[in-house]
Amino acid sequence: MDKQEMTQPKKNGLSDLLLLDRSQDITEQDVLYPFALEELLCKHVGEGGASMCHLWRHPRAFVMGLRDSRLPGVAEAARYLEAQGYNVAVRNSGGAAVPLDPGVVNVSLIMPKRRAGEIDFRDDFERMFELIRLALQATGCEVSKGEIEGAYCPGDYDLSIGGRKFCGIAQRRQAHAYVVQAFVIAEGAGAEKARQAREFYERATAGAQDIDFPRVTIDSMASLEELTDLGEGAALKFMEAVKRVVRERQTPEGLERAAAGLWVPEASQVREMAALLRERYGIRGKESGGE
Repeated sequence: MDKQEMTQPKKNGLSDLLLLDRSQDITEQDVLYPFALEELLCKHVGEGGASMCHLWRHPRAFVMGLRDSRLPGVAEAARYLEAQGYNVAVRNSGGAAVPLDPGVVNVSLIMPKRRAGEIDFRDDFERMFELIRLALQATGCEVSKGEIEGAYCPGDYDLSIGGRKFCGIAQRRQAHAYVVQAFVIAEGAGAEKARQAREFYERATAGAQDIDFPRVTIDSMASLEELTDLGEGAALKFMEAVKRVVRERQTPEGLERAAAGLWVPEASQVREMAALLRERYGIRGKESGGE
């Protein structure tokens, strides 16, 4: 793969990771490409391959959760977003709708399950929380976890500073491995992204109020640029901090162990998987003839 960086960290809380940095290549238009890549890497990890921390960004996309894809007006909402230049897709992990642009840094941990069939998702979420907390430690800001009322993609592991959410975490589990995915609003106006999400739900719900969907408020979200002293270039600074946390945990033994399990699929394999995901997890709203 072009324009990506790989290094290997040590066995610690983020054990046996390879660092796969694709954040500087934002030319890929299909937002399902990184999800398809992670689906393939997760399968490889479950077969004994090296764990990975994947960093990526997208130029302009709107990614729905599975429940979003079943809202009654979702097809019209998707058409509206596409007319505005968004690449629209449904992801195969948990969580709800998220707008993406170069100011949003996506961080994924792809790791094996500790034992076959074991459910330890809170430990997995805690691992991501700790990685992000450590990456932001130098800012002096306290990162809190817990659902933020009015935030988009709400959950128990909303990450916030001063009561405003800047990060959401979702998960995709396979038989022998899992992916924990975090979106981090690093740059730009969090309120603008909240407005985009709220407008999506206004269209996707077709005015229905008796269904379950996130009630997004504009003041619930903020970026690291707004919340911390990272300032201009916050996305790059945050990504470098994440990589520093990983690299500080390297050992020669960890490097050797991780390198032995390195594998990255060809672009053609990723595109084939993206097509499969699009077919399997497409929009299911009534307007599209789905459920």
